[in-house]
Amino acid sequence: MDDLSTDYTTAGFRGRLGFGARPAVLVVDIVRAYLEPDSPLYAGVEDAVASAARVVDAARAAGVPVIFTRVEFVPGGADGGVFYRKVPALRVLDAGSPLADFPDAPRPRAGEIVVTKQYASAFFGTSLASTLTAMGADSVVIVGLSTSGCVRASAVDALQHGFVPIVVRDAVGDRDPRPHEANLFDLEAKYADVVDEAEVVARLSAGTRSG
Repeated sequence: MDDLSTDYTTAGFRGRLGFGARPAVLVVDIVRAYLEPDSPLYAGVEDAVASAARVVDAARAAGVPVIFTRVEFVPGGADGGVFYRKVPALRVLDAGSPLADFPDAPRPRAGEIVVTKQYASAFFGTSLASTLTAMGADSVVIVGLSTSGCVRASAVDALQHGFVPIVVRDAVGDRDPRPHEANLFDLEAKYADVVDEAEVVARLSAGTRSG
């Protein structure tokens, strides 16, 4: 891995974007479907979810906006298109399913924005980019599930919409460490800053948001 990192760095990848002055925290799809052992989407990501909850707590204490996302389909998945066909397990996220609900922590509070989506990226087909622009955000601190799926797609789209993506290594998770680590490596090489929970919490607590 050291040789691989050196190769990428020497070739001109792995630039550092840094924290923005006005971040928002984006909590991607932390729902019970990934946390209940009898769910087909169960991923064993309890540690990542606990880390995400600490990042959310730090953001709230610092007055940094927190935005949650969730996936919901009409029963039968007519609004899920090819994605719903490709991943049959997504049926557990049909409207009304208890597995589509948020866990106790992190969980949206009254007044916090919840973006409902049908596809991997939190930006695709939603008002998220407009919402972030309207609130003056310049960066998104990304926590959630899964690293190789909705986290990756949301981080790439954040970059493409002009927001600095900061992916919190401890606070994202996947059902297997191999796609998790591979996608974190690729995100850091090309699309996002990947940082640990302690650094993010310290920056949020120090007050990165201004104006």
